[in-house]
Amino acid sequence: MERGFGSDVLISISRVLGAFAMACAVAVPLGVMMGAFPSVEAIFAPFVSAWRYLPAPSFIPILLMWFGTGEAPKLALLFIGVIFFLITLIMDHTKNVRQELVETALTLGASRATVVMKVVFPAVLPDIVVAMRQMLAMAWTYLVIAEIVASTTGIGAMMMRARRFLKTDEILSGIIVIGVLGLLFDLLFAMLHRWAFPYLRKN
Repeated sequence: MERGFGSDVLISISRVLGAFAMACAVAVPLGVMMGAFPSVEAIFAPFVSAWRYLPAPSFIPILLMWFGTGEAPKLALLFIGVIFFLITLIMDHTKNVRQELVETALTLGASRATVVMKVVFPAVLPDIVVAMRQMLAMAWTYLVIAEIVASTTGIGAMMMRARRFLKTDEILSGIIVIGVLGLLFDLLFAMLHRWAFPYLRKN
């Protein structure tokens, strides 16, 4: 029992981190580009804004139709639950980069691409890490939903098996484990932020 529960925990962690990494790989460059270039924002903002208001669980039937009952629909659901909010947060943070930094770089002859890579991105990176920390918490909230759909592994699936046999203690243990894991990863992000950006510490 303990070995099975430990295996479920590791599977759930891998799902959350895998889907979150894929969401970040798309959201970070796209969010920065949308924040830095109004033309890019004009193209993608209507799509991102519309999908942001759609509840991720509503995609479950179509994800099952497209991807079957393997790992893909679970990762896709976690991905959808995070990416559109993350893009919006990163875009907004990018827009808040001090304009004088951009103007100074352009005055010194830097191209727009150089300004984005050498000025805008380093300036907004601390806020990107904060946004990622916030959205990782959201990924954990979707975990159980992702794992109760045609799944036999993971914390969510374990909780559903426990429900069938009225094992309240196992259900509560699953809830507690998800909360503890979420808190641990939140603390890890906070430590990463302090380590990577020590100049932002308040005296």
